[in-house]
Parts: sequence; C-alpha cells; structure tokens
Amino acid sequence: MTLRKQIPNSITSMNLLCGVLGVIFSLDGKLETAFVLMLLAAVFDFCDGLSARLLKAYSDVGKELDSLSDVVSFGVLPSVMLYCVFGTGSQLLRFFPLLLAAFSALRLAKFNLDERQHDSFIGLPTPSCAVLCGSMACFAAKVPASFLSRWCDGPVFIVLLTIALCFLLICEVPMFSFKFGGGRKASREDNVKRLAFLLVTVLGALVTAIGGWHWSLVFLIAFAGYILVNLLSLAFVRK
Repeated sequence: MTLRKQIPNSITSMNLLCGVLGVIFSLDGKLETAFVLMLLAAVFDFCDGLSARLLKAYSDVGKELDSLSDVVSFGVLPSVMLYCVFGTGSQLLRFFPLLLAAFSALRLAKFNLDERQHDSFIGLPTPSCAVLCGSMACFAAKVPASFLSRWCDGPVFIVLLTIALCFLLICEVPMFSFKFGGGRKASREDNVKRLAFLLVTVLGALVTAIGGWHWSLVFLIAFAGYILVNLLSLAFVRK
C-alpha cells in the first residue's frame, strides 16, 4: 500500500481516536468535552472521504476502517452519552440507550452493501443520529434546570427516543445528503430540504443566542430539524 493511500486512513484513525477519547470523557462526566470530540470525529469523517477523492486513494482497508471508526464515534459514543444522562432508577433499564450502538453498526453494515446510497441516504445517517444524541446529552448536562434535563432524568423519554432512533437508522425512509456535487445533480426536492435544514439551523442559532442557552442547543435543533424535514417531505410526497 502506497503512502498516498495512507493519508485518508490516517485521517480516519483520528476519527476513531476522537470516538474512544469521547467515551472516556463521557464516563468521567465531561459530556461537553465528549461532544466536542464527537464533532471533531465528524470533521475527520468528512475529510477522509474528501482526501480519498482528491488523491484517488480508495482502498478496501480504508472502507472497512471508516466503518469501524464510525461505529465507535457515531454508535458507541452517543449511546454512552445518553447512558450517562439517563436518570432512571432501574439499573437494567439504564443500559437501554446502548441499543443505539448495535443499531448503528447494523446501519453502517447495510450502508456498505446498499448500492442506492451513493448520493443520498436510506434511513438516518449515523453521524446525524450521533450529533442529535450528543447535543441532547451535552445540553441536559450543562443546563440541569431545563425541561430537557428533567425529561432525560425520567424513565420514559430516553427509552422512547432510543426506540425511535433505532427504527430510523434501519428504515427505508429517504434522507438527503449534506454532500454537494455528488454522482448526480441534486433534485429540486433535495435542494428544498437542504434549504429548509439551513433555515432551521439559523433559527436554532438565533434562539440559542437570544436566550443565552448553551451552544449545544444549536446542534440539537438543527439535527432534530433534519429528521423532521425528511419525514415531512416523505409525508407530502405520498400525498
């Protein structure tokens, strides 16, 4: 294997390292640091694919390493973060969010084999799911007086959230990709959904700034909006 092909793999390894460090910080109660590491992992995840395309350094090893890294950074890490803020009194039920790690791994395995997902996604992408969970756990930990923190501290909300996200990870719902200039020209529908997502993100930033909330709320609103935009689009298309 040439040195050129090792550059994307090295970037992917940084994704994995961020995920492992994030798990350690989560279990140490430092959820804000863990969330920052998750965001860094997402940056590395984007950059490894970009570098592979620019350098034409695709490899089977890189593909497998990318999936393994994503399982840790976008499967294990978000599930551990939810585990840390889940306030249920049941010791057994508290492990329920860890199901996200298993379904994220299943989602990534399906993605590797599904030829339909070059320019868009079928089901919720694991990074989007991870950022939603990570931002929620971070916000709940940093703003303990918020309604979201009280929900996470109860026995129902995180269980229902986990079930919903596990379903979305493996369902057949089409969801737009954040990548522009892929293998095909983006459809008008995808561009409308991207614009709606951008508007939700801007709205989230305004709400966060005006209310003086913790910065993680921007990501929480944005990626909750990502899911809603795709689901609403599906409902309108069926009509």
